[in-house]
Amino acid sequence: MQREAALHKDGPLLILAGAGAGKTKTITERIVNLIQNGISPEKILAVTFTNKAAGEMKDRVRDAIHKNRDLNTPITALATGSKLPFVSTFHSLGVHILRENARLLGMNRNFTIFDRNDSIRAIKEASKRVDIDTKRFEARKLLSSISKQKGNGINSETYSLDANDYYKNIIASVWSAYEEILRSENAFDFDDLLLKTALLLQKNENVRKHYQNVWEYIHIDEYQDTNDIQYELTRLLAGDKQNICVVGDIDQTIYSWRGANIDNLLLFEETFPNTKVVILEENYRSTKTILGAANEIIEKNVNRKEKKLFTKKEGGEKILLYGAYNEENEANFITEKISYLLESGVSLNEIAVLYRANFQSRELEEAFLYKGIPYQVLGTKFFERKEVKDTLSFLRLSLNKDSHSDLKRIINVPPRGIGKVTMLKMIEDKTDTLTPAMKKRVDDFYLLMSKIKESAEKNKVSETIKLILSGSGIEHHLKKGDDEDLERLENIKELVTLAIKYDSLKPEEGVEKLLEDAALATEQDSLESTKDAVKLMTVHASKGLEFDYVFITGLEDGLFPHEGMEEDRDEEEERRLFYVALTRARKQAILSFASTRMIYGSREVNVPSEFITDISEEHMNSVEDGDEMLTIE
Repeated sequence: MQREAALHKDGPLLILAGAGAGKTKTITERIVNLIQNGISPEKILAVTFTNKAAGEMKDRVRDAIHKNRDLNTPITALATGSKLPFVSTFHSLGVHILRENARLLGMNRNFTIFDRNDSIRAIKEASKRVDIDTKRFEARKLLSSISKQKGNGINSETYSLDANDYYKNIIASVWSAYEEILRSENAFDFDDLLLKTALLLQKNENVRKHYQNVWEYIHIDEYQDTNDIQYELTRLLAGDKQNICVVGDIDQTIYSWRGANIDNLLLFEETFPNTKVVILEENYRSTKTILGAANEIIEKNVNRKEKKLFTKKEGGEKILLYGAYNEENEANFITEKISYLLESGVSLNEIAVLYRANFQSRELEEAFLYKGIPYQVLGTKFFERKEVKDTLSFLRLSLNKDSHSDLKRIINVPPRGIGKVTMLKMIEDKTDTLTPAMKKRVDDFYLLMSKIKESAEKNKVSETIKLILSGSGIEHHLKKGDDEDLERLENIKELVTLAIKYDSLKPEEGVEKLLEDAALATEQDSLESTKDAVKLMTVHASKGLEFDYVFITGLEDGLFPHEGMEEDRDEEEERRLFYVALTRARKQAILSFASTRMIYGSREVNVPSEFITDISEEHMNSVEDGDEMLTIE
């Protein structure tokens, strides 16, 4: 079935790929086959959902092309990526298109990408501009409402026309002011990267036709996770040729709360008539036992396309179930079993502990610290550290002088004695009214910006980061500080090391790519540069990852499945989420629940999750304290 999908060429193709069914390999082989059949690599687009997945696909495509002697691709082309398909995330694709067409939108290509904190700050400022009480109307909630509308393909102007009640009018007025702030700072927020791109393609026929001709063969991974605006972007790029291949698994749709629309996959054949459908059901990751349990779980869902995973691997260790008295007992059981695994030769990196809600990590972390087991909580992003964000703000501001958010962030990093009144005059371009001493400080700051800009345009990216470190005074300031300051300095030096990977690009292109990757970094990106450690993460964060041994914790009714679901949320989604958790395991899954658990300050008495009873005795054993039931292959 992989071969059938890989050999398909023209027209729409829908690949329904189960967990661990080799979808990345299939897409890679399909791309190579297209090139073998005379399609220029630059005519091929592949879109994934995470930087990690995009990086993996880029590497696989490059390796496959390099090994295929029939293609005769020059080594230099492979090294520079000049003769490779365009592989990116949806948001990176949006950045690429917006940079190339910035002038059409009244922007310049060095626009800033607001992160969530930038957006919240701007929403607060927008609320004040239109006299909205920021205590009564929280910036986070207003931003969430705006973000949801953008994900549905609605812009500020359209929303204002349909605002027909008090709260909608509040959102409309704040949103309009928020857009003014974004424009004045030459910035887009995270949602704009998709919305503004789709609107540009909708409204400008020349731009739309250009990209339809640039990319004649399109591949979309994890299509079940697409929202309305991603669907529209896909449809617009596919155009009349409809050479579009999408890969998805309805059973792994777990992001409806983020706007993912399962109908995009369910109705794909209606959107694109004459679709060829290929189903990948053979799993190359997990044991027969794990897949048997996963099939028992997911077959209870009704809103799906029939698919049953199978594997040629024989047997496999039974799933283990531990009933704990409380969360402390559960955490101790998990660390004891992990200690046993480690003594048996299992690598730290091959073990993961999954939970439904973030609060569950605290008790687990305490147990890991007590046992001395190295661990990493997925979610701490390198690019979110203050000192790293400060350093990148110097770079952004040097290229985008209108970025007031970056100016406010770094004007006194390190302290320069420039106050709010002076900073306001800088924003309003009234520095000629400053005292000579203060004007000297401001001029020195602008001179630094101009040196950084000049370096960014001429030198390697890593050299520019070094210049910021020394020229700004950050290095000198942190060296005089305490141990925490020295650790911050080490983090900035790590940024220099990371920047080296962009040195092979042209200076301006390398800077743009570094800033883009920093702005679009996800939780999973924090995995790559870490030492050996057991990984702790939510089930949502685990999607796309795999480990030999997976612990799934907190299997209690009300926690997993979670009772805090929105009214309009798909009731089958929690079951899909558990299915995703189970299928992360290659060799063995270990389940646990606690009879009592402290939640929001009160101790709750729990009933075990319904998911536990859905797994037959054939696939699962119960364990008690003292049992040695983790058999290592």
